[in-house]
Amino acid sequence: MTDTVWAPWRLEFIEGKLEKETGCIFCNRFHIDESEFLKYLVLWRSADTLVMMNRYPYTNAHLLVVADFHTGNIAQLPPEVMSRLSLTVQAAANCLSTALGMQGMNIGMNHGVCAGAGIAEHLHWHIVPRWAGDNNFMPVISDTRVMPQYLEETWHVLRPHFQKLEIPVING
Repeated sequence: MTDTVWAPWRLEFIEGKLEKETGCIFCNRFHIDESEFLKYLVLWRSADTLVMMNRYPYTNAHLLVVADFHTGNIAQLPPEVMSRLSLTVQAAANCLSTALGMQGMNIGMNHGVCAGAGIAEHLHWHIVPRWAGDNNFMPVISDTRVMPQYLEETWHVLRPHFQKLEIPVING
C-alpha cells in the first residue's frame, strides 16, 4: 500500500510562481482590511501587534507574532514594544492551547539570516505547536513535512479563539 501526501498550496511556492509582494509583508499586514484576514492568514491584529499563520509551516497551526515596528535587530526594539510582543506571544500560545490541545510548543525567534530568519528585516516570533509523534520519517528522508489540514481550515478553527483575544495594557 502506498500512502499519498497532498500539499497543493505549496505548488506555487515550489514552481516559483508566487507574486512577489512589494515592501515588508509584516508591515503590509497592519494595513489590510479585516475582510482580507483569511487571504493573508491573519488571526488577530491590534494597533501594535498581530498574529498570523505561517504560510509555509513546520507543523499545523505554526504562528508568527509580529510588532508594528520594522527592525531586524532586537536591540533596537523599545522596551514597551518588546513587552507588548511578549504579552501577545503569551496570549497567542494560550489561544493555541485552548483551540488545539497540543502537548507542547516551540517558541522562538530567528535573529538574522545565518540564524534561519526567512524575513530577517522584520523581527517576528514563531509559535510551533507540537504533538507526541509529530516528527516522523518524512522530514528526514525527503525534506517534506506532512500537514493534516489545509491552512484555511486551520484558520477557521483558530479564528474564533483569537477574536476573543485581549492583551493587557501595562502602565508604567
